[in-house]
Amino acid sequence: MLANKITKRVLIILIVLLNIGCDQISKITVRKTVSPNDYIQLISDNFILTNVENTGAMLGFGENLPPILKIILLQGIPVLVLLTLLYRILLKTHLNKILITAFAFVIGGGIGNLIDRILYGSVTDFFLIKAGIFKTGIFNMADVSVTLGAVLILYISIRYKNIKI
Repeated sequence: MLANKITKRVLIILIVLLNIGCDQISKITVRKTVSPNDYIQLISDNFILTNVENTGAMLGFGENLPPILKIILLQGIPVLVLLTLLYRILLKTHLNKILITAFAFVIGGGIGNLIDRILYGSVTDFFLIKAGIFKTGIFNMADVSVTLGAVLILYISIRYKNIKI
C-alpha cells in the first residue's frame, strides 16, 4: 500500500514537471528564435507563431495594475493556490486517475507561467489559431496544459457527479 502511494506521488510530480518542462523549453526556443511581434505563418494564416510578452494574466487581465497588486494577484495568490492544490492531490488517495492527471496539468501549466512572471515580469505567448470566425488569443504551452486540465476536470465533474474532488 505504501509503495503504491509513493508510486502515485512520483507519477504526479513527473506529470507536473513534464508540463513545466515542455512549457519552459518551448518559451526558451521562441525567445531565442522568434523576434518580438514576428508573425510567422506555420499553416497558412490559420496557425501563427509569434513572440509576445504578456505582462498581465489571461488576455492581458491586470496588465495596468499597480506593481504591488500585480505581485499579489498574479504571483502571490497563484503560488499559494498551486502549492495547495499540489499538496492536496499528493495526499488524496481516493481520487480518480484522470482527475489527478487533470489537476497535475493545471498545476504544471500554472507553475510554468508563474516561472515567467517571477523571472521576467511577463509571460511569453507565441501561438495564435484562426479558423474562420474562430480566433484564439495568443497563448503558450502552459495555457494548453491549464486548459486541457480544466476541461478534463469539468468533464469528470459532469460525467461522474458523485466523484469527490
